[in-house]
Order: sequence, then C-alpha cells, then structure tokens
Amino acid sequence: MKDGIIGGLVAGLVFVIVEMILVPTVGGGSAFGPPRMMAAIAMGEGVLPPPATFEPGIFIAGMVVHFILSAVLGVIFALVAPRVASSTGALVLVGAVFGLIVYLVNFYGMTAVFPWFEMARGWITIVAHLVFGAVLGWWIARHHVPGPGRVI
Repeated sequence: MKDGIIGGLVAGLVFVIVEMILVPTVGGGSAFGPPRMMAAIAMGEGVLPPPATFEPGIFIAGMVVHFILSAVLGVIFALVAPRVASSTGALVLVGAVFGLIVYLVNFYGMTAVFPWFEMARGWITIVAHLVFGAVLGWWIARHHVPGPGRVI
C-alpha cells in the first residue's frame, strides 16, 4: 500500500509538471488552468477560468484534490498491476494503459458530475495521463520486480 501511495504521488507530480508545461507552451492556455479544474472538484465551478491566473488558495485546493486522487489511483494500481505484469517494461506499459483508462473514465464518464472536464479533452491531457500511468508503472516495478540490490 505504501508503494502505491508514494508511486501515485510521484506520478501525480510528474503529471502536474507535464500539464503545466504543455498547456501554455503548445496548447495556448494558462499553466494554471489544470489546477483550477482540479480545484473545481472541491470548490465548485466558480473557480474555473477565465481568468486562469495563479491564486494560492485555488492552487492549493487543486493540488490537494489531485494528490489525494493520485495516491488512491496509485494504491489501486499497486494492488492489481503486479498480478498481471512481472517485468519493468510490462509494468510501465500496463501503467500507461491504466493512465489511458483513468483519462477515459475522468473525461468521458465523470463529465456527468463534472461537466467542465469536457473542455480538457484532448491530446495534452491524454499524454499527461499516459505519462502518469507509465511513471506509476515504473515506480511499482522498482518495488516489485526482482533485480540487483532490490528488496521485494
């Protein structure tokens, strides 16, 4: 369980970095748009852009929501993935598929509850979720795949 929580937090951090770099550099949006969308889960639609500027309370709320969800997803992955994959490469691949499934659930299934997720559908969000899953798979592999100096 600890590996899943830590793996989810590490993967969640990489996810946030990827989104906050890609959204403004190639997506034409604000780096603070994704954290606002995450904050809206807890704070309501009133925090959504525009303007997608930095506001500490909204940013912190978004990060709290995001990292709680990342840790939960990490635990789920850590409980299931080592049963279906046993090598680092396979766990990274299974992780990427897991990330894609999370994207589909969030941005197509959860739009009934959080309709603003629809505006974030697209390749940047897909890439961020694939990276999230791949990093999570790599983290879990570090703790579940035998190798030199590894404790299982």
